[in-house]
Amino acid sequence: MTRWLPWPLPALLAWGAAWLAYAGLQRWLPAAFALALACALGTAASLLGQGWWRRGLIAAGFPLSLALTGAAAGVPAWAWLVPLALLLLVYPLNAWRDAPLFPTPRGALQGLAALAPLPPDAPVLDAGCGLGDGLIALRRAYPQARLHGLEWSWPLRALCALRCPWARVRRGDIWAAGWSGYALVYLFQRPESMKRAATKAEAEMASGSWLVSLEFEVPGRVADACLQGGPGAKRVWLYRVGQAAAGPGRRGSGPGPGL
Repeated sequence: MTRWLPWPLPALLAWGAAWLAYAGLQRWLPAAFALALACALGTAASLLGQGWWRRGLIAAGFPLSLALTGAAAGVPAWAWLVPLALLLLVYPLNAWRDAPLFPTPRGALQGLAALAPLPPDAPVLDAGCGLGDGLIALRRAYPQARLHGLEWSWPLRALCALRCPWARVRRGDIWAAGWSGYALVYLFQRPESMKRAATKAEAEMASGSWLVSLEFEVPGRVADACLQGGPGAKRVWLYRVGQAAAGPGRRGSGPGPGL
């Protein structure tokens, strides 16, 4: 949404839509149910926002404005738990410890297959697939791969499955699920998550498989290759599991220690 509209217009449109929904639904539904559905509309609209704080503002704007204006006099106290519950469903607490819905930019993985070639029908996992932007980018890079997505938030998992019907999308914890069956695991996490990801890949993935990270490097490890797009594009770091890279400080051009 905010890709095409200047901020804060997307937030104002989402809040306005939620207010209209709330006002209209009160004619046929109790105030608590009208609040729940209007908050659901605002939370759904927040998924289209660019940036974590903007998404939070879009989702929280309607219930906060409703409370501050006093327009919710007929809403029971327990109903105010609905906005919190919706936020926790879409943005669960453990997502804050990982990457809270950072979408993979379009074209970010273009050229990945040349640096990390995979055989046809190779299993590939997007660990923390969110709304499916990473899976879409992986499909462009590996059109013959068997793509899998793993996402903790069940609403995001459901939406991702609708966007990516050609992938197997499951709900689960990326740290508890096994990575042993995948030829490549892709993730777009936080910098502080990368050491944990590398340890998990080394312990579970087969020698010769790939750990691929958008933007963030594994601390203390030299990447086997680095995919750099156009000006301003995020870097993609590639690590070959169980094998030494081709040269020190390679970052796409030399050897160094693998995972």
